[in-house]
Amino acid sequence: MTQSRDGYRFSIDAVLLAATVKPKRGDTLLDLGTGCAIMPLVLAARHPDIHICAVEIQSEMAHIAQQNVSDNHMQSRITVVHADLRSLPSKEVCGPFDWVVSNPPYRAVHTGRINPNSQRAVARHEMKVDLMQLLACCRRMLRTGGACMIVYPAVRIVDLLAGMRQAGLEPKCLQAVHSCHGQVAKLILVQAVKGGRVGLCIKAPLTVYAPDGDYTEEVQEMLGL
Repeated sequence: MTQSRDGYRFSIDAVLLAATVKPKRGDTLLDLGTGCAIMPLVLAARHPDIHICAVEIQSEMAHIAQQNVSDNHMQSRITVVHADLRSLPSKEVCGPFDWVVSNPPYRAVHTGRINPNSQRAVARHEMKVDLMQLLACCRRMLRTGGACMIVYPAVRIVDLLAGMRQAGLEPKCLQAVHSCHGQVAKLILVQAVKGGRVGLCIKAPLTVYAPDGDYTEEVQEMLGL
């Protein structure tokens, strides 16, 4: 897996999100803000009968994503598109899709310190796309009844759930992610359905680290360890 030495590098967030997506045979998936294409590669390896389109706005990151796809011989199943998701036409990416997944920028532009590295800044702050623009793209790219999966900071849970409903994506499943047992949740994994009925299932919390510092058995299984 090739990553930028000094720029954006993927974290466990994206891997956990990929592990929660359960596509059916023949499903099509769209990854918005793919970075180095970690989620498409994990999903393609686990589900051999799906096709994935990976969209990245940063040209250098899109090049790295394409290199990783080629290095893993996944060109026939993963298509990397260098484009701005705010104006992404469905015909360019062969939509609509059964699934849309995203590990989007977590911070609003006016919050926190902006990283001096441009790759990391764009990946962490809503400099190129904000939450509502992302959700609007999710809705536009999904078929009716299709699902989107997003990993997001737990402190912004209200923003995400309210934004999903406003965008016509009904939240259907939520799971809190805790670094260690007894600590507050750091992340949430949320699945929403385009045109879905009201009704939210809250899953048991996911804890990443065991008391000895290793990954918990559940996370090890998700990571394929």
